[in-house]
Formats: sequence, structure tokens, C-alpha cells
Amino acid sequence: MRQEERDMNQQGDRSGLSRRRFLGSAVAASTVLSAPAVLGKARPRAVVVGGGAGGATAARYIASDSKGAVDVTLVEPTRNYYSCFFSNLYIGGFRDFASIGHSYGALAARHGINVVHDWAVSVDRDHRSVGLAGGGSLSYDRLVLSPGIDFRPESVPGWDLTQQNRMPHAYKAGSQTQLLRAQIEAMPQGGVYCMVAPPNPFRCPPGPYERISMVAHVLKGANPTAKILIVDPKEKFSKQGLFEDGWQRHYPGMIERIGPEFGGDRVEVRPDSMEVVVDGEAMKVDVCNVIPAQQAGGIAALAGITNEGGWAPVVPHTMQSRADENIHVLGDASQQGDMPKSGFSANSQAKVCAMAVRGALTGSKVFPARFSNTCWSLIGTHDGVKVGASYEATDEKIAKTDGFISKTGESAELRKATYEESLGWYDAISEDMFG
Repeated sequence: MRQEERDMNQQGDRSGLSRRRFLGSAVAASTVLSAPAVLGKARPRAVVVGGGAGGATAARYIASDSKGAVDVTLVEPTRNYYSCFFSNLYIGGFRDFASIGHSYGALAARHGINVVHDWAVSVDRDHRSVGLAGGGSLSYDRLVLSPGIDFRPESVPGWDLTQQNRMPHAYKAGSQTQLLRAQIEAMPQGGVYCMVAPPNPFRCPPGPYERISMVAHVLKGANPTAKILIVDPKEKFSKQGLFEDGWQRHYPGMIERIGPEFGGDRVEVRPDSMEVVVDGEAMKVDVCNVIPAQQAGGIAALAGITNEGGWAPVVPHTMQSRADENIHVLGDASQQGDMPKSGFSANSQAKVCAMAVRGALTGSKVFPARFSNTCWSLIGTHDGVKVGASYEATDEKIAKTDGFISKTGESAELRKATYEESLGWYDAISEDMFG
């Protein structure tokens, strides 16, 4: 489903982040020599639940770097993965839908991973097995859970999953993303698009505000008298200065944000009448994008490894669950410290996890954990910004060691180069996950 067989080295030269540089820096901290399977004995079994940025990467690296010494099974219900990262660019008209879609064929064909398209519905930690919706079960020696997010019930009064087609969240990419784009394109002239933004912590901190930028980009061209309303429970948000500067430059007068001081944390929705109620005052809207409060994907709770906040605490050095040493938790579902919940974070954590799993199952050497993350956002045509950091594992958390962020007032040339860098990164991480 994705744009196949691009020339990655050429893309990297153009964008500043080549496939070789991305893969080389990522593998450097985790490449190990794997012990061969003992002749005559069954291979140890690793089961990975969730085929996104964390799970697909973990499955690939456990399988490829163990050189066949570990039997790897990936459980993922969908046959094509649509990335949440860059889905906003589809909404904004900068990418087509196929370009954010990826299949699991190469993981099976090139890396020998057993890809099972089914739902994981239970974890028996005593017997080390995962139950499947289809009725089967999978035994494991190590289990990797990378289930992404689910939404916290009743976090936005008036909204639940039965209302997602009328008021889409589009925070799990796929048909919801297509639906939201269609609703935006069908807005009446001068209509109102409203986003109910989520409270912390949530997947991709800059994501809602990049989405606002992309919606504004569409409306500026097709519906210039339309208005955008953000109802936000947070006092501040990621890259706030960069986004607000960009909104003023590109979309003056179009975007209004209601923060908690004016009722942004006291909101309910009425899907039947398409109303948003802020601090008791009802407003009619034409499109309502509700992004609820979030928690770890449901299988983590079913495994009994989540805390009161709904997230799964982990040991930073190995991404092992603090509740069960035979389970590792990656990406959005994990509570790990300073790293944001992002695709890049999940991919980085997956390599540390894969190294730890191989070490436990084959006796291969385990090196000190190192992590990195960058989040790019597009504000307008060729107006890209980024934020990122490096991290190390401590006994308490994954701790930030240094970081960077774009600045207001940067030249158009630098902003274009930042956007092009993000394109190179997307191609590189997609191949790293699924190649």
C-alpha cells in the first residue's frame, strides 16, 4: 500500500536524513552477535502483540538479529498498517492515503516471522500464553506488548465509540482518518470545525496542533471564511510558540483556542445536534473532532500490568514490565519517563527491547540502552518544524540527556529543509519497521 522501492539514498541526500544514517544510528546501540539455537532443542519463542512502530520493529529485530535462533510470532488484526504519524499530512492534502499504508508481507517473507492476523484477547502469565479471538493460543518465553492506545471511557461527556462516525477521533489511523478528511471537505462555506483536544499524557503531543494546521490549510483554499475552534483542557501544548506563530502567518483570524481558564477543561458534546458545550454554553459546529483522554491498549490491562493511570510501567534498561519480567511493553502503552508517545520513540524502544529479548533467550550480549526521538510537524506548505532529544536509561526512568527545537523566525529555506528531512525520515522508518 505504500509507495514502493524509493531510492532511499537519493531521498536522504535531499532531506538530510538518509536511510543509511537512520538505520546505522539506530542499529549501533543494539546490534549483537546471537548465539545459535542449540541443536535438537526447540527454539525459544517470542510473541509480539501489535504491529505498529514498536511491535513491527521489535519483531523484525528479534528475528533478523537472532539469525533464526528465536521463533518470532507477530499478532496484529489488520492486514495493512496505516501510520498515525503523517496521517495529518493526508488530511492536509500533502500525501495520498496509500502512502501511509504498509503491509506485513516482507516481515514474513524476508525475516521468517509468523504473522498472525487476529486479536489478542487474553494473557495467561502463569502458563505464558496469549489467547486469540479466533480460539487459538500462542505460547511464549518472552512476550512483547505494543498495543498502542485506547480511549478512557467517559472522558468527554456525551462521546463514546458509538459516536466515532459522527464525531470522529481519527487518532487511530485508517478509516477514521479518511472520514475526518471527507467531513472537512464537505463543510458548508463559513462553517465551524471544532477539535476537542486531549489531556496529558497522550499519543504524539504535537499531533492535534499539526492537525489544526492541516485543516486550516485545506479550509484556506476551499472554504476561507470557515472557522476553527480548539477546546483544550491543557494550559500549554507542545511547540505552542511555533504553532501559534505559524497560524498567525498562514491563517490569520481563522483559529481560536479555548484553554482551561475559559472552560476548555469543562466540555461535553451532543453528537445528535452537533453541539459542543463549553462551561455550560452550547455552540453549533459542522465538524467535531473529539480526541479523548487515553490509556494503554486493552491487552495491557487484560495482562494485569497497568497502573491506576491506565499505563504500563516498565524497566527503562530493557522495557520489561515492572509487573512481569517475561513481558516487555513498548511505545504509547508504556509508562517509561521522559520520552513522548511517538512513532519514533516506539521504534527506538523496540530496538532496546529486541536486544534484551535476544539476550535473555540466546545469551547474546546486551549493551547499555540508548534512545532517541524527533517529532516533525508541518504548519503550512514547506513550513516544517521539529523537536527532539536523546535519552538514556536510569533505574527510575528513561531520562532526557539533551534536546533541540525549531525556533520562530527561521528562514523559509530552513523550514523547507526541515520538512524535506521529515520525508526522508518517514521513508527510512517505514523500511526499518516493515522491510
